[in-house]
Amino acid sequence: MRDSLAAVAQSLWRLTMHPAVHTFRTPGGVTLGVEHFGDATAPLVLLVGGPTMLSWPDELCAALADGGRHVVRYDLRDSGASTTVDPDAPAYTLRDLAADAAALARGLDDRPAHLAGIGIGGMVAQVAALDHPDAFAALTLIGTRPVAPGPVDDDLPDHDRATMKRRFSLTMPDWSDRAAVADFAAARAEILGDDPDAARTTAERVFDRTPSTEPAVQLANQMGMVFAKLDCKPRWRERLPELTIPTLVVHGRHDRFFPVGNGEALARDIPGARLLVLDQAATALPAASADELATAMLAR
Repeated sequence: MRDSLAAVAQSLWRLTMHPAVHTFRTPGGVTLGVEHFGDATAPLVLLVGGPTMLSWPDELCAALADGGRHVVRYDLRDSGASTTVDPDAPAYTLRDLAADAAALARGLDDRPAHLAGIGIGGMVAQVAALDHPDAFAALTLIGTRPVAPGPVDDDLPDHDRATMKRRFSLTMPDWSDRAAVADFAAARAEILGDDPDAARTTAERVFDRTPSTEPAVQLANQMGMVFAKLDCKPRWRERLPELTIPTLVVHGRHDRFFPVGNGEALARDIPGARLLVLDQAATALPAASADELATAMLAR
């Protein structure tokens, strides 16, 4: 009997931590894969994937929901359950991804949402907040920078050279081989200073929900390489002083991909922004930081 109750409890926990993935269709005809946490009538916190929704730890989603928020994380185009067409030649722009975020926020709640973006999703979030100010009431930017992929501004620290040399020395996996992809993710995480075991688990989950084992599709899901081919013009950094909504900038102290100076610059550029540096974090968000981050986000 006790074993049966334990099994039921474990099943309920899994259902709570891993809700079903649903789809949302924007007015422009784009399908977005979404997951909901918490009370659907509560204020909305919209989490932009970087590019996959699994960039956001389950623990953080649960902590925000426990704090009285309706939490929705979603996949960018060419990722997960969202529209996938041709990741090798995307026919959309960064502005289109920003419009997706605004359409999703408006479609889920008639109140402005708290928008949060991580990594490349943080770039989407910045542009969305600038281009669609009526859709958002607060902004959280995590592990990102105020310029598009490519050459950085003189005052922004670029990727750590030694780290990138090690990173590019890795042999690309067979993207149709789940175990090889997971091994690659773990090795990459170790180089970046992240938890290899957590990265392996996430890579397996990403692999399992990717709509195809085609190399370009798996690459887009696992590494977000579609952003290297995306039209991200015009620049938006000079517009950041236009933001008037409460903004939280979060950065890992040991981030080697986007060093912490990028977060510091964002916090300077956005009026009134608060900077939170996670002392134990690198590039990925560790589950251990969920409560600290959720508390900071809920205060916005």
